[in-house]
Amino acid sequence: MQFKLKIEATKFLLLAQEDTDGDKKITIEDKGPKSFILTSITGENHEIKGTYHLANLLQELVLAKQDSDGFGIVSLSKIEEVPVMRISRMIRDYYWNGLTRTMDANGIEALLSDTKNETIENDILTIYVPKHDQLALDYYGKLKETLPLEVVQLPDPITPKYVQSLNTKSGILSLKLSETENEIIGTPFVVPGGRFNEMYGWDSYFEAVGLLQDDRVELAMAMADNFQYEINHYGKILNANRSYYLTRTQPPLYSSLIAEVFEKTHDIAWLKSHLSTAIKEYETVWMEEGKRLTPNGLNRYLAEGIGMPPEAEAGHFHHEIAVHAKLAEMPVNAYQTAYAEGEIKNEMLDQYFVHDRSVRESGHDTSYRIEGVCAHLNLVELNAMLYKYETDFANLIENHFDGKISFSLKTYTASYWKQKAMSRKEKVNTLLWDEAQGIYFDYNFEKQSSHVCYSATALTPLWAKLCSEEQAELLIQKLLPKLKEKGGIVSCNKLSRGEISEDRPQKQWDYPNGWAPHQMMIWKGLEHYGYIAEQQELIYRWLYMITKNAVDYNGTIPEKFDVVAATHKVFAEYGNVGTEFSYITKEGFGWMNASFQYGVSLLQAKYLEPLNNLIPPEDVF
Repeated sequence: MQFKLKIEATKFLLLAQEDTDGDKKITIEDKGPKSFILTSITGENHEIKGTYHLANLLQELVLAKQDSDGFGIVSLSKIEEVPVMRISRMIRDYYWNGLTRTMDANGIEALLSDTKNETIENDILTIYVPKHDQLALDYYGKLKETLPLEVVQLPDPITPKYVQSLNTKSGILSLKLSETENEIIGTPFVVPGGRFNEMYGWDSYFEAVGLLQDDRVELAMAMADNFQYEINHYGKILNANRSYYLTRTQPPLYSSLIAEVFEKTHDIAWLKSHLSTAIKEYETVWMEEGKRLTPNGLNRYLAEGIGMPPEAEAGHFHHEIAVHAKLAEMPVNAYQTAYAEGEIKNEMLDQYFVHDRSVRESGHDTSYRIEGVCAHLNLVELNAMLYKYETDFANLIENHFDGKISFSLKTYTASYWKQKAMSRKEKVNTLLWDEAQGIYFDYNFEKQSSHVCYSATALTPLWAKLCSEEQAELLIQKLLPKLKEKGGIVSCNKLSRGEISEDRPQKQWDYPNGWAPHQMMIWKGLEHYGYIAEQQELIYRWLYMITKNAVDYNGTIPEKFDVVAATHKVFAEYGNVGTEFSYITKEGFGWMNASFQYGVSLLQAKYLEPLNNLIPPEDVF
C-alpha cells in the first residue's frame, strides 16, 4: 500500500512528536508515544507503531522523491519490512553507492570538504601524483583551472625523509585514471565511511567480499585495479591513499581479492595481469631481507616512516610522552612539539613510534597485544595471510595456467609456490604453534619467545587453511570459548587486555570490542574445516547484534561493536564511525555492510525467522 502525502510537513510532525532528544533520529532513547498516524492526500489513515517502524518512516520520508508541490509517495511495505531484509536492501541499493568515490572531476569535490585535509590557503586540496603517471599529471593540472587544487609530482624514489616533509601539507594520492574516447574517468573505489574518505588497504578487500555478494562485480574489480596502480606507482598497497601513508602498507589480502573476483569474471587476461602484480608485491614488499622478512624466515610489519604518525588525534600519545616530559620537567605538549621538531632527541620514543607505525600498518590500530613491540613480532595473522598468498599463487597457476607462468623472463611454477607454502607452514608450526595449549601465539623474534595473547587473530590460520585437522580441532576447543561473547568473537579476552586505567586507556582493537574482518575470516575458516554448527552460531550472534542495534537506533551500522554488551556504544580512542548522522545513514560502514551481506548469505534459512524477530542467541542455540 502506498501513501501520497506532504513529505516535509509529515517529517516535521513526526520529529516533533517522536524525536524527543532532538538528534534527528528516532531511537529507543526517545520518549515519544511511539505511535504516529499517517494521513494520505485522499484522507486514508494508517497507524505506524514502535521505534523500528517509526524510524523506517523517517528514512522513507527522506528517500521519497517530491513533486513540485512537495508531495511524495511512501510505501507501507518498506516501512513494515522485516529487519534483515531491510538492512540488506539498504546496503545493496544505497550504502554501497554512498561509499563509492572516484578521483576524477565528478568525484574529487567530495574530498575538498574532508576534515583531514591540510589547507595551504583558500581550502586548496593537494593532490600528489606519481613520477611516471603523465596522464594523471596532465589531467589534474587542467582540473586545477576550475577546482581549488594544487598538484605535486612525487619524486622517484620516495624516501621516508621526503614523506615526513609532507606532514605539514598532507594531501590525497592519485589512483588509477582511464582515458576513454571522450573523457578521462577515475577508477571507482569504496571508502570505509565517515571520516575515512579514501581507499584503505584491508578494508577494501572485506568491502569487496560484500560487493561480490551483491553482484557489484565491476566495483570489486575496480578495487583490485586500484591496488595494482598503488603497487606499480607507490611500491605497495597503501594503508590509504594519503600522503602520510606512503611508507605504510596493510595486511596482505590482494591474492584473495583477485581470486574471488576471477571466480565471477573468468577473465583470464585480467587474472594474469593481477597475478603478476601480486607476485611483485609479495617479493618486493614482504620478502626483502632486513625489512618485513625476519631472519627466521617469517614476516613482520615494519612501517618505514619517521616520527609520530601525523593522522593521530591531538593528545593520542600523551600517555606515552608524559613519562618523558615528566623526567624533563616539561609540559607534555611542549615536550611533544620539541620532539616532533627535532629539538629533543629520544631514542626510546623513536623506537616506540617504529612500533606504533607498524601497529597501524597491521590494521589493528591500536591494541595492547602489539603496542610497543609490533615490529619485533612474527604475527600469526600476517604469516597466515602470506601462506594464503603462496597457496593462492600455486592454485591459480596450476588450475588456469597449466602449472607455470612467466613474467619478465622469469617463470613461476605451481610447485615452486607449494614449496614456499610448505616451508612457511613448517616455520609457523615450529615458532607460532603452542602444542601444550593448542593455540597459535605471535612470536617475538628478538626475545625468541612466544608473545602470549588470546586473540581472534590466532584463528586466522583456519581461514588460510594453514591448520591440520588436529590443530583446527584444538583451536575450536581451546580458543573459541575464550573469545565467544554475546555479539560474536571479541578481539582478545579480558585477561589478555589487562586492566584499564587513566594511565592505561582502552584500545579499540581489544576486549570488549569485536570487528567485522575477524568475524568474516573466522566464519570462512570454520567452514573450511567443517565446523558448521559453530559457524552458524557465531554468524547469528553477529547478525543479531547488528540487526537489533539497527532496529533500536534508526538503522545505525557502525564501524565496530562492543560484542560483550552487544552494543554500538563503544568508548575507546576514536569513538565509533557511522553513528553520527541525521535522519538516515547513507553509507553504513564499509566492512560492517560487507559482514552483514556475507553473514546473511551463509546463515541457514531456519535462523532467519528468529533473527527477524530479534530472538537472542542464547534462546536459539
